[in-house]
Amino acid sequence: MRFDILTLFPDFFTSPLAQSITGRAIERGLIEVRLCNIRDYTTDRHRTADDSPYGGGAGMVMKVDPVVRALKDIRGAGDGPAEKTGSAEGASVRRSKVLLATPQGVPFTHELAVELSALDDITIVCGRYEGVDERIRRYVDLEVSVGDYVLTGGEIPALVIIDAVSRFIPGVLGHEASPLNETFSEGLLEYPQYTRPEEFDGVKVPEVLLSGNHAEIGRWRRAQSLLRTKRKRPDLFEKLELTDADKKLIEGLKARQ
Repeated sequence: MRFDILTLFPDFFTSPLAQSITGRAIERGLIEVRLCNIRDYTTDRHRTADDSPYGGGAGMVMKVDPVVRALKDIRGAGDGPAEKTGSAEGASVRRSKVLLATPQGVPFTHELAVELSALDDITIVCGRYEGVDERIRRYVDLEVSVGDYVLTGGEIPALVIIDAVSRFIPGVLGHEASPLNETFSEGLLEYPQYTRPEEFDGVKVPEVLLSGNHAEIGRWRRAQSLLRTKRKRPDLFEKLELTDADKKLIEGLKARQ
């Protein structure tokens, strides 16, 4: 998969993209991330990418024309100044979308991350200042929000999207079952995890996890996920269709506590 990031601050991505799972995925050619500096598509000697808003008001607004020129270059021949930070094989027919990172967008969820992971290309436009000229929306397929709050720019949301989507690309995670067992994969919060030491500050690892009985461990983890979701995210719990086995697991866990 290829990610094209349109930003005024390409250096913002240098360290995060070099780290951990994402960095290894880029090195192995499983994903490609190209950083496109919007200022490279301005036409004046000062490389102006923003201007004061029509109608007055505080702050500056990103200009639409350099962003659209960058988009057209990326979506066309692709021989413009976009910076290449990874590699991936092309395809004859590529499935792609242009995303705009904005608090006005649809919530970025687990389900949306899975959906986007089926694409070949994702282009993310990172807004700044008071936002991007409204006319940019004509060139965008989907507006995405990572939460009900305002950030300085779209760079952090872009990193969130890259990280979350990449996890569903085959080979990116060390264990192929990993994304299937994580929080939100079934609308559930993940069960508690433990590692050595067996006892710390008077708190011991639950005996069932030391038993070696994988069937019992599986049932315990399922019950913990259900109970944790009910306590911490009742909004998610209400959407679940509990089986009779799930109900028995919860009751059995409550009885032992």
